[in-house]
Amino acid sequence: MNVTVIAGIAFAGILGTTLLGMHLRAALPDNHLSPETKDTVRVGMGFVATMTALLLGPLIASAKGSFDFQRSQVIQIAGKVSYLERVLVIYGPETEEARKLVRETTEGLMQKLWADRSSLEAPVDPTLATSQALYSSIQKLAPQNDEQRALKAEALDTIIDLGKTRWLLFAQANPSIPTPLLIMVIVWLAIIFLSFGLFAPTNKTVVVIMIMISLLVSSALFLILELDRPFDGVIQVSNAPMSHALSNLGR
Repeated sequence: MNVTVIAGIAFAGILGTTLLGMHLRAALPDNHLSPETKDTVRVGMGFVATMTALLLGPLIASAKGSFDFQRSQVIQIAGKVSYLERVLVIYGPETEEARKLVRETTEGLMQKLWADRSSLEAPVDPTLATSQALYSSIQKLAPQNDEQRALKAEALDTIIDLGKTRWLLFAQANPSIPTPLLIMVIVWLAIIFLSFGLFAPTNKTVVVIMIMISLLVSSALFLILELDRPFDGVIQVSNAPMSHALSNLGR
């Protein structure tokens, strides 16, 4: 589901339960709003608030961990692409075809990550054919001396490492935040704000403040979910390392 939609649902749920609580306050008899009742509700909601904070911790840790991991993978790919191209240059002019395939593979990967995010969820890598052609091109090289044999072996190892890293990005394509955990956090937040509205005075100032708080809370959930989708949305992994590596290919 779209991150904005989830944040909107959270905002509507939190604000709606707050207004519901304020409406119930006007309908409840006075003995249901006694100081003892308020204290009991506050203690109970304090416990729920603590549990909600404990649930938010894993949400943030999961989203941040996913973002940092994929950012690290992108940096590794950029470094390995540059290294592979240098190895092929040192090998000699026989690697011209392989170097062209390196560029094509890198451009395809960038397109897939930052322009066509949906392809990451496909069962087959759209750039797999180009990657296989690159491996075959280097495999066909006929080294003439020990240096070229070592460079060929190094190039093949680097391609294998690139393939492993790319497939790790595929494995991380799906959101890492469990849906039941996210639903539970939103429901508990709504319950907490219901209690706020139940004992809050009914006036315009309180309503405006509650709207602002609901917006801030839903915005926090929005940012957490955005971190969990590092190639799609407002918060994205920078493509600068890949762009820099691509710009240096062929120099």
